Amino acid sequence: MRLIVVAVGRAKAGPESELAARYQERAAKAGKALGFRAVETVTLDESRAAEAGARKAEEAAAIRRVRAGRLVLLDERGKSLGSADFAALLGRWKDAGDEATTLVIGGPDGLDSALRAEADLVLGFGALTWPHQLVRIMVLEQLYRAVTILSGHPYHRT
Repeated sequence: MRLIVVAVGRAKAGPESELAARYQERAAKAGKALGFRAVETVTLDESRAAEAGARKAEEAAAIRRVRAGRLVLLDERGKSLGSADFAALLGRWKDAGDEATTLVIGGPDGLDSALRAEADLVLGFGALTWPHQLVRIMVLEQLYRAVTILSGHPYHRT
């Protein structure tokens, strides 16, 4: 199964981007032995539409063009899962033969309600609002953590 992280908005160069890349590389390397074929990131431009609803709809259309397989949206109002539960969910989807899981970080205006209705999971990293750069790092770290949990690697300690 491919793991795809889609982020609306450009990442700035610097230590945050370097850390995100490091976790992506680790997740991809550790995941291969478990049947996770790739860990990819896709960056989409923010919409330039004048109204927030139109921006969200335009960004949702761009997300639909690149998404594959299961759809997981990251949102502060989403469901809270522990790392072991998140890992187990990804493992079940992989074992069920799903081709991919796409994890989406929306733009500054949030995510379109129609896209939310299509999601297999709306996942939250708590009620706080996080900067997009940090969310990229957090989701890639959680993907790395998930594959290490599934492989029995000691990275994750409870």
